[in-house]
Amino acid sequence: MKKENSISRRSFLKSTAMAGALGAIGTGSASVLTSCAGGSESAAANKPLKEPGTYYIPELPDKATDGKELKAGVIGCGGRGSGAAFNFLEAGNGVTIVALGDTFQERIDDLAGKLKKEKNIDIPADKRFVGLDAYKQVIDSGVDVVIIATPPVFRPIHFQYATEKGKHSFLEKPICVDPVGYRTIMATAKQAQAKNLCVITGTQRHHQRSYVESYKKIMEGAIGEITGGVVYWNQSMLWYRDRQKEWNDCEYMIKDWVNWKWLSGDHIVEQHVHNIDVFTWFSGLKPVKAVGFGSRQRRITGDQYDNFSIDFTMENGIHLHSMCRQIDGCATNVSEFIQGTKGSWNSATMEIKDNAGNVVWKYDGEAEKANTKQQNPYVLEHVNWINLIRSGKSIDQASETAVANMAAIMGRESAYTGAETTWDAMTASPIDYTPKDLNLGKMDMSGFTVQVPGKAQDKK
Repeated sequence: MKKENSISRRSFLKSTAMAGALGAIGTGSASVLTSCAGGSESAAANKPLKEPGTYYIPELPDKATDGKELKAGVIGCGGRGSGAAFNFLEAGNGVTIVALGDTFQERIDDLAGKLKKEKNIDIPADKRFVGLDAYKQVIDSGVDVVIIATPPVFRPIHFQYATEKGKHSFLEKPICVDPVGYRTIMATAKQAQAKNLCVITGTQRHHQRSYVESYKKIMEGAIGEITGGVVYWNQSMLWYRDRQKEWNDCEYMIKDWVNWKWLSGDHIVEQHVHNIDVFTWFSGLKPVKAVGFGSRQRRITGDQYDNFSIDFTMENGIHLHSMCRQIDGCATNVSEFIQGTKGSWNSATMEIKDNAGNVVWKYDGEAEKANTKQQNPYVLEHVNWINLIRSGKSIDQASETAVANMAAIMGRESAYTGAETTWDAMTASPIDYTPKDLNLGKMDMSGFTVQVPGKAQDKK
């Protein structure tokens, strides 16, 4: 068995001292670099894409401000759920975990053991809930907030139930795998807003200081009007599970979930949504159509592709090229590139260059390390979540993440079918990946096949 490779919003808030310090970090770096290319005259000539105060910038202190105790339940106790649980505990004082839920007992017990060993948190047996409906029991167990990190196909209904019950949600990405799930997310996000709830999604770049400072620079007009971009997540093969004879059909697929399209949405949705999200976030645009292709070359289990290449046409006519691959022995690249009328930004180097190739701004990562104690965006997203809950300010990241999520779904369906997909058609589509006979036992496996685009050539 191959092991996992390690590759690695709407309330407006006042700036904190830390945010000011970080602004100084970015400005200090920029002033040195831009002085070679015109200095303040060049900066003054920039026309903002958006005026300050019209776009959201999160506060990113090292730790959440102390306040009321927050009791969390974790739904999905695998690798990401366990990671998010510890990220939450690291983000502030007065936060704890009181309930766990998962499809499988061993995953619950494993996380419970880690919580006891590393944080001295006891999860009693009557707060450990097992099965496909465990999410309801966790949400109804007296928690204030929920961390939803089950396989993606389940996240829309888990978010829906949590919101109905008035719980704040941390919703791991992707937040849906199909158009039916997308519509559930969008409707639930509106309900969460009406209830003044705080919903953060696991698109951690929104809480990574280098990305936030880059976003601010681009909004200030540093690259001019955005004219296009390219986003990548090309890496080696992801993990998989060999089927064990004692596992039933559903158990096997859930334990191998990153390789089954009904569970994960395929890797363009499950993983590459991060990069697509950066472009939709920075540009403020959604795609109106997508044309793409992909294939399955070396994947071992499941029914997914292992590569995609998608051309998105955005609503103002500019194009985004999206590329993702999970194959060993190939070139790797996890980054985003955005071109503007005056220059470009590249996340691989966190630099802005003018159209002559001169670096006019660069994020100062060393200054961040010297001036902050917490640089992990997986923790910082929980810091912001806790602060917003304690301050009584709502946030809705779900409807924003849903744009990138739907873009990825559009790209996937175009690759699967060979057809052009459109935003209007896909958001209204009846496509639903949830198996009709979903149960923890024997299932009809005949429908889990690798998609082949187009049609066979007519015989002459």
